[in-house]
Amino acid sequence: MLKACHISTVHKSSSVRIFHKELTALIKAGYEVDFIVPNDRDERRDGIQIVALPKARSLIHRMVLLTLRSFWLAVRQKADVYHFHDPELIPVGLLLKLLKKKVIYDAHEDVPRQILSKEFIPGYCRSKVSWMCEKIENSAARRIDAVVSATPFIRDRFMRLGCRCVDINNYPILSEFEFTNNGWQRKERAACYIGGINRIRGVFEMVDAIGRTNAKLFLAGEFSSTAEYDSVRLSLNWASIDKLGQVSREKIRETLSRSMVGLVLYHPVPNHFEAQPIKMFEYMSAGIPLVASNFPLWKDIIEGNHCGICVDPLNSAAIARAIQWVVDNPDKAKRMGENGLKAVRKKFNWESEEKKLLSLYRHIGT
Repeated sequence: MLKACHISTVHKSSSVRIFHKELTALIKAGYEVDFIVPNDRDERRDGIQIVALPKARSLIHRMVLLTLRSFWLAVRQKADVYHFHDPELIPVGLLLKLLKKKVIYDAHEDVPRQILSKEFIPGYCRSKVSWMCEKIENSAARRIDAVVSATPFIRDRFMRLGCRCVDINNYPILSEFEFTNNGWQRKERAACYIGGINRIRGVFEMVDAIGRTNAKLFLAGEFSSTAEYDSVRLSLNWASIDKLGQVSREKIRETLSRSMVGLVLYHPVPNHFEAQPIKMFEYMSAGIPLVASNFPLWKDIIEGNHCGICVDPLNSAAIARAIQWVVDNPDKAKRMGENGLKAVRKKFNWESEEKKLLSLYRHIGT
């Protein structure tokens, strides 16, 4: 039996992409699987061995001490394939290669473009930091066995370097949300947003827009900063917001079943144009239409499949009009939702992606 060891110092042990999709796919395929990740304790969960790292006390603690500890733990696991998920773990991946191990880097984001919109990095040096990170990432990618990318755009960037790279898109598991498409007539006049909450993901525009409609907004997820939460909470439209906080997968299903429309209104920053947020496809899988940013790729996916409306994410009035149209036209909205579900069943599903992951592992492991 081959053994795979996944490593993350950033993600949670319950990460949907890592734990519920990639690791679960490997377990089903007969691999022994370890997951080195911050957790309260070592434990065995659904056949996967969680090897606990301590929770990070600060950014420096995470990037230095947890990185060193994750390398030590990785060597102890004696795996056949090592698969790391954070750019800060690049040194770990390179050290494992020096030990003649098989190594995969999972590029969840286009990190150099993501850095350009990181507000904690001073604006005058973001481009230099982005350039440096791209050089480091590119150099490492050439030295390891393969890169797994979360989108075709990231895949193409690494393939231009001559790297082996496979896009494993973060599409939904087919059966997880489909049942929520039943009982459209029992839905509430409500929009929903599920995921990380901050300014560049459109929280202020969503709250402003919902106040211009006669609908309410289910807001599920954690705010990135207390200051942003306090600012939103003081809005005159807060009465129209049902703040759910961080929710379980079961609660997500319930929220989707109550909603008429899902919102994905990311701001036009470099890392967003080619992104494929999982929430977009989960809304489609749940059979509800979307109101989303009018990026060309998103328009191809959403309007190309007739499953939602794309608008300027900085225009609250346009967002409000789109939400109001959906709640005022439930029959047409239901047909949009059905179109999205058909597209997920045909193409945008995890079952098609896990085949690519397992094919890569078979190739790497030989």
